[in-house]
Amino acid sequence: MTTARWQKSSYCGASNECVEVRTVDGLVELRESDDGGVIVHTTPAKFARFLEGVKAGEFDHHGDLTA
Repeated sequence: MTTARWQKSSYCGASNECVEVRTVDGLVELRESDDGGVIVHTTPAKFARFLEGVKAGEFDHHGDLTA
C-alpha cells in the first residue's frame, strides 16, 4: 500500500472538483478529487510534455473556456 500524498493545485482552494497528482514508484498518478477511484498512470516525461501542451494552449479547443 502506498503512502504518497495527493497534491492539488492552490488554484482549487477548498473545492473538491480538482485534479490531484502524486508520484509512486517512479510514475505520476492523476485523479479527480471528487472521484478518487479512477487513477491515470503516466511517466514523468509524458506528464511534463502534457503540461507543456496545456500551457501552450494545445487543448483549449476541447472545451468551452468561457463557461
